[in-house]
Amino acid sequence: MSDQISFDDFLKVDIRVGRIIEAEEFPEARKPAYKMKIDFGPEIGVKKTSAQITKHYTPETLVGKLVMAVINFPPRQIGPVMSEVLTLGVPDDEGEVVLLTPDKGVPIGGRLY
Repeated sequence: MSDQISFDDFLKVDIRVGRIIEAEEFPEARKPAYKMKIDFGPEIGVKKTSAQITKHYTPETLVGKLVMAVINFPPRQIGPVMSEVLTLGVPDDEGEVVLLTPDKGVPIGGRLY
């Protein structure tokens, strides 16, 4: 378990729901990954990212999927891609990423609380 944080610390992390609008292979990545564009609505817009999620997903199954992502980390260069958000997931029994997704349809851009 990690160190305890205050509720104010938690509020600093801006986690929003977005819809994947593009997903494609990322052959330049060191480990198998996809490049994605995620729409977070008119207030935030479309953001780019990459994710090592090839075990459970294909680009075709990702497009249209709602996902949760941290949107207020600084951009990070990952190979030729400037990743603007961190898409969230949890490990399965083999340590492969399973994306965090709302279990009902919700408006994009909604903040986790």
